[in-house]
Amino acid sequence: MAENLSSEASSSSSIGRGESVVTDHGRRRSSCGYCKSGGYSSLSHGIWAHSITVDDYQELLDHGWRRSGSFLYKPEMESTCCPSYTIRLKAENFMPSKEQLRVYRRMQRFLDGVYTAKKSHHCKDDPTLVLSASSSVNVRESSAKDLFDKSKGEYNNDHYIHYLSNKIDSAVSVSIERGELPSGICLPKAVVKKVTQQTKKKISKISGDLLYTSSVSFQIAAALRRHLSSNKQDCQFELLEKSATQHGQFFEFSPTVIAEKLASLLEQLGDYPGVSVKACNGHLNFYSSDYSNASDEMPTKLDVANQSPNACARNAKRGHLTNTGINSPAKRRRLEIRLKRSSFDPEEYALYKKYQIKVHNDRPDHVKESSYRNFLVDTPIIFVPSTGTSSVPPFGFGSFHQQYLVDGKLIAVGVVDILPRCLSSKYLFWDPDLSFLSLGKYTALQEIEWVRDAQVHCPSLQYYYLGYYIHSCSKMRYKAAYSPSELLCPVRYQWVRFDIVKPLLDKKPYVILSDFMKPANGTSPQLLLEDFSVNSSADHEVMGMSGSSSDEDVGMEPDIRGSDIGVDEGFGTETREVASIEELNGDVSEIVIELNGTRVRFKDLQRAFGPIKEKHLKALEQQLHRYTKVVGPELANRMVYSLR
Repeated sequence: MAENLSSEASSSSSIGRGESVVTDHGRRRSSCGYCKSGGYSSLSHGIWAHSITVDDYQELLDHGWRRSGSFLYKPEMESTCCPSYTIRLKAENFMPSKEQLRVYRRMQRFLDGVYTAKKSHHCKDDPTLVLSASSSVNVRESSAKDLFDKSKGEYNNDHYIHYLSNKIDSAVSVSIERGELPSGICLPKAVVKKVTQQTKKKISKISGDLLYTSSVSFQIAAALRRHLSSNKQDCQFELLEKSATQHGQFFEFSPTVIAEKLASLLEQLGDYPGVSVKACNGHLNFYSSDYSNASDEMPTKLDVANQSPNACARNAKRGHLTNTGINSPAKRRRLEIRLKRSSFDPEEYALYKKYQIKVHNDRPDHVKESSYRNFLVDTPIIFVPSTGTSSVPPFGFGSFHQQYLVDGKLIAVGVVDILPRCLSSKYLFWDPDLSFLSLGKYTALQEIEWVRDAQVHCPSLQYYYLGYYIHSCSKMRYKAAYSPSELLCPVRYQWVRFDIVKPLLDKKPYVILSDFMKPANGTSPQLLLEDFSVNSSADHEVMGMSGSSSDEDVGMEPDIRGSDIGVDEGFGTETREVASIEELNGDVSEIVIELNGTRVRFKDLQRAFGPIKEKHLKALEQQLHRYTKVVGPELANRMVYSLR
């Protein structure tokens, strides 16, 4: 019977992915870390997950749950002082703000060696390195040379194509930062394709030994034309055209010009052993370095570096790009972004300890390896390896640490869960010496880009979850800046646009968000707001909140991105609440109970273990009702309820 129940307890979508086994911890009170009310003011429901499938944890996320190590918790929104709403972003719809673009440009300048914080002196003597600004999986910039087989004279790893695509995307970002391409527009990602022998036979002799090609310049040009036609009054385009005219140039967003700009930047940003890059009729082509045909038939800005000053001047008059910075001897740094499965790493722990002490003012003796392991290393999520299909991405599902290294030195670690529909950001810690880089914001931008890249391989993986959003806590409001975001209704578990409910949250911390969704008849949300009258100042007074606390007041950097501090780490001091449980409707007879290694359904409990006192059986039934209420009937009937 136990084997059959074990099989039935797994969901149909989780077949082959293991099974979820959990222990209910009931309702718990803890000290709130978001406001200044003091005492035990945060009420939540908790379960301990011995193991959990990625599908089941995805469903729990979409019902308002989060995890701290193997402990899963869900705030009781109507009872807690600082209601915590799950917040997410559909990555493909993300539009960066001006501030977010500034963060990216600041990092770009730092990597280019032209930006140094006033109070920072650690980067004066850094060696020259190059940029790899993609967070894509398992492809590190430092491994590019490793992908080239010198004995065969060719690249022997398909990941190199992805490496080249990332380089092109980096070149596009640099071009935006320099003002050569407009910002604030969602430009397409680069796709590099391997040139087959059959294709080589069809093209002209000047192709030489063509290995890879990309037509992204045509896609960028089309996107810019569409934006220009729909935003004819866009001041950004007017300024660009005015600037180009002042310099005697004709500003043109043609594929040819874009390809030439990108080819020039690629030469500066990249290190491609055995390969050279050239622009040809709007295409970006990558050739074997043995190819040395004259470039007259393939004009490219790559040649600017080897031209005389007079030749450069002639090109400038023809509208060629001159502001490339090729003559600048700036030292560059190398950024590597690595994704690895969750495991203990001494270097990561050292960075975490430094971060907690300097950023969160923790006492050194309070930052212990055991608590770090419990919090950020241990995970109940069952790893799902790649299957080679679109249902699972190449890197698999599970818990991961995304490392950011500059010049080989670890500067930040993002702890994330990769699930069937999302990347869930759990925590981030970074080097306090690099606070001027706003690494919290920068890594969030990288994780959003990561989701967009991953969706190409796994179409279901579309969302970026930022954890909990607490509108009444100023240090948490930055999450809504990643727009257009959605909040999860705590009652009906429907997603509601943040811009609709923000006016409601300004008045009251706890709102049943789905009550204010735009009705099917087209009634405006603003009309619904008229009936929503609450004295917000009174609510804050009851909660003990000043209503004016700033990031500095709570000792947080304005751009800090980490776990939901005060919830994730607060469970160590919690006490179990003993409270009466109201009678709930619903059938719990089919829930699988695990006791002493035996699994039976609740309805068969007495038949399997003999007579059980009525009061004990009733108490367990009430507990199962409460458990079903917080996890949902579907999950309750497919996860194993352990009484360990």
